[in-house]
Amino acid sequence: MSEFDINAMMQQAQRMQQEMLKAQEEAKQKTVEASSGGGMVTVVISGGLEVRSIKIDPAAIDPKDRTMLEDLIVAALNQGLQKAQELQAESMRAVAGGLNIPGLF
Repeated sequence: MSEFDINAMMQQAQRMQQEMLKAQEEAKQKTVEASSGGGMVTVVISGGLEVRSIKIDPAAIDPKDRTMLEDLIVAALNQGLQKAQELQAESMRAVAGGLNIPGLF
């Protein structure tokens, strides 16, 4: 029977923490794209949840229907944020090697 080695466990935890930080930094460099209204509004968001760009098709700009454009922007941003969060979670799962750590993802 092997002895419980707290030092080895702590070293392994530190390595895993460093790998997770590295994965988070790598995710920040990646981007996801989302759109709404059939491509009338397109957003690009980083894995660090930073909005990089918003593109609006001129056909979506109707001064008489500002609400529609606002809704399209919100929908595209929400979809993009969801994709970026999935990108982050995927990066963390890759580091954890399939471990299901409650609250991590």
